[in-house]
Amino acid sequence: MSTLLKQYEPLRELDSMMRRVSDILHSPFSFSMPSLWGSNNSFVPKVDISEDEKNVYVHVELPGMEKEHVKVTVSEDRVLTIKGERKKEEKHEAKNYIRLETNYGSFMRSFVLPENVQEDAISGEFDKGFLKLMLPKKETTQPPKEKEIALN
Repeated sequence: MSTLLKQYEPLRELDSMMRRVSDILHSPFSFSMPSLWGSNNSFVPKVDISEDEKNVYVHVELPGMEKEHVKVTVSEDRVLTIKGERKKEEKHEAKNYIRLETNYGSFMRSFVLPENVQEDAISGEFDKGFLKLMLPKKETTQPPKEKEIALN
């Protein structure tokens, strides 16, 4: 005769509890939790930065936005800033929203440019909600300088 012993698994219990809490908080009629990163009328667009031998590329997701609502600048201290505002479409239809997750409002993203980028030659295009910036690199014929650090 064998007896089955149920082994206590604390991580499984914790996972189950977290799923129940998540279900309660994400039900259609739950209360609205305040955002940790600002109010509900702001958002942070996603940015991908890549590079090759000649350029640095910045791709920004701005779905639902128009080119006229986006501004890209470079300051004297080599800071690239992308800012804009996604405006909420105001329709006067009576809608009873059960859940509304779309973020509207203003945003600003800033990046310090590397020393090898020609800030006066940056170009960009805006197409179908995607901002694509191309940052040309400076031609370097000399190897990077090294400075030895004295150790105590």
